[in-house]
Amino acid sequence: MKTLTAVNDRDKTIKDFQLYQNYPNPFNPATTIRFFLPRREQVTLKVFDALGKEVATLVADEFVAGEHSIVFDATALAGGIYFYRLVTPALTIAKPLEILK
Repeated sequence: MKTLTAVNDRDKTIKDFQLYQNYPNPFNPATTIRFFLPRREQVTLKVFDALGKEVATLVADEFVAGEHSIVFDATALAGGIYFYRLVTPALTIAKPLEILK
């Protein structure tokens, strides 16, 4: 038997997750990416270039509920616009970041 999730329940779950804008932005060479999880979740956090090519995997692990921060060192990357993407079983969120060289 399938469990149905009401649209309102799904909206509440999405609102409980947070992926904050990296700080500082723009940056050189490092920035901090913060996110909030309402419960224990498997998380991947990756960085992609403007063409969608993956350039870095920052985390791929299970995290407990709460706020977490990851420092991204982009020393090896060229300046430009990139995107970081947080993926959990519940949702996917992406935000832009800018590297200044």
